[in-house]
Amino acid sequence: MKEEMIAIWAGRGLSLVFVLFMLGASVAPKLLGMPVAEETLAALGWPPGYAKMIGIIELTCVVLYLFPRTSLLGAVLMTGLLGGAIATQLRAQSPLFTHVLFSFYIAAFMWGGLWLRMPAIRAALPLLR
Repeated sequence: MKEEMIAIWAGRGLSLVFVLFMLGASVAPKLLGMPVAEETLAALGWPPGYAKMIGIIELTCVVLYLFPRTSLLGAVLMTGLLGGAIATQLRAQSPLFTHVLFSFYIAAFMWGGLWLRMPAIRAALPLLR
């Protein structure tokens, strides 16, 4: 029982790191219309005007991820979004470990947090059999 509580709290911590990072480093610049958001997307080949829509999609995924009833849906949707980010970085021929795989690192925090805080996910996806 004690190990279960430790796992749940560790999962909440990882999830919190993921949520705070997404809100502060990705969602906020896009929704607040910060020039860095449009400039970054333009450098990756995106036409002007997509930052706000991507920010809304990211925010929706993060909010879904926060609530236990919808956290799995939020994680699946965010995984799709992060996959698109990886594809964009690949197409732009960005550096592998710092840019292309960055979304993978974010996804690892997100799924790791979910795996630790939800016993049903741990049961469905055990590390060891």
